[in-house]
Amino acid sequence: MAYYRKQIETLLSWKEENNRKPLVLRGARQVGKTTLINIFSQNYKQFISLNLEKKKDANYFKTYKEANVLLEALLLINRLQDVEKKETLLFIDEIQECPEAIALLRYFYEELPHLHVIAAGSLLEHSLSQVKSFPVGRVKYLYIFPMNFQEFLLAHKMDALLEQLGKIPINQAAHQVAMDWFHSYALVGGMPEVVANNTNQEGISQLSPIYESIWASYQDDVPKYAKNATEEKVIRHLMRTAPLYLDARVTFQGFGNSNYRSREVGESFRALDDTKIIQLIYPGTSVDYPLVTDYRKSPRLQFLDTGLLNHALGIQADLLAVEDLSTSYKGALLPHLITQELISMQEQSYQKPNFWVRQKKDAQAEVDLVYSYRGHIIPIEIKSGKVGKLRSLHQFIDAAPHPFAVRMYAGKFSIESHKTPKGTPYHLMNLPYYLTLYLEKYLTYFIENTSV
Repeated sequence: MAYYRKQIETLLSWKEENNRKPLVLRGARQVGKTTLINIFSQNYKQFISLNLEKKKDANYFKTYKEANVLLEALLLINRLQDVEKKETLLFIDEIQECPEAIALLRYFYEELPHLHVIAAGSLLEHSLSQVKSFPVGRVKYLYIFPMNFQEFLLAHKMDALLEQLGKIPINQAAHQVAMDWFHSYALVGGMPEVVANNTNQEGISQLSPIYESIWASYQDDVPKYAKNATEEKVIRHLMRTAPLYLDARVTFQGFGNSNYRSREVGESFRALDDTKIIQLIYPGTSVDYPLVTDYRKSPRLQFLDTGLLNHALGIQADLLAVEDLSTSYKGALLPHLITQELISMQEQSYQKPNFWVRQKKDAQAEVDLVYSYRGHIIPIEIKSGKVGKLRSLHQFIDAAPHPFAVRMYAGKFSIESHKTPKGTPYHLMNLPYYLTLYLEKYLTYFIENTSV
């Protein structure tokens, strides 16, 4: 199954830039970086692809220290013409394996402006410390994540449904079809290899070897980013046990019924966070803009892909029979997936989403997500049920300087006006789960069509 990635459009824009810098793709293994560039390379007359996990390819950068000499050698080896005569793309895959290649990106930019250079790395954060002069300001980043719901629909040739989703407000006739497909996406996830092999829900068991292979490749990488043997043991423990804590904020001390100390677990989680395999999502405590992350509070866990997570938890068969995803795995699966969707929207820079907790010690309140928009921090609850049960959201609204709130749920799109139990008036936008990627546009529609 061929699939479309939204970053193709970003790459085409980069290709036409006058002051084009080498582009570095950042993201975990298996999210489709190499396939994306192989597809994009069809826009060039000449294409040179290197994989620095291969000793032969890495040796080019150890042998040829100057950018122009390296390029001449690569052109000769590949029997290609000079780049001033034919537009040429050089792709350096797994660049984290060779610090010399990372350092050379600067000189590609300064000395070879006609050469189009893209690099990709899955463990870059652990390699940058080995580079004495990283080319700051001379490279551009593009973040790649698992496929989001839009890309999932395109991979399954659901272009007509995608067109309906882009209409604001959505045509209610498309609601049930969209819900069914989002349910399928929640079950399968967005790892490109999995999506490419997904034909129907009944065949989900046949995807198990692919999930296993992907997770095994992440485990095989552990020695590459663990600082020592002890950290390697802790990271492996976290990878085994972390999925079980999806529904709770975590503390580091003794995590996963272990004897590991807080510092050991914290450092290992941060190593995993760098790889994007398991990330730490921290809350904010303020209702006023700008949103400030509070790293003193307990975080919750965000995994690279919900499909992988479902497989690790062994709940895929159960999900087939679930009608409302908000009830899945103690209510934690859907907030995880929606957070994954929001993360997928980021390309040039990366900032994690936040949730919200109340500061008072005697009052427990937690809002699933908060979203910065036009000088407001918008609270987002992810659940079905009666509006009167949105206790934490009401506490946020009572303290907030604006009257806007969002509930993401299994129902149809609507805008309602309510009051909190304390009598604070507010406007609530009910947004179906499948419209997460359109949140910004719907917030514009919501606020512009609602009187304060």
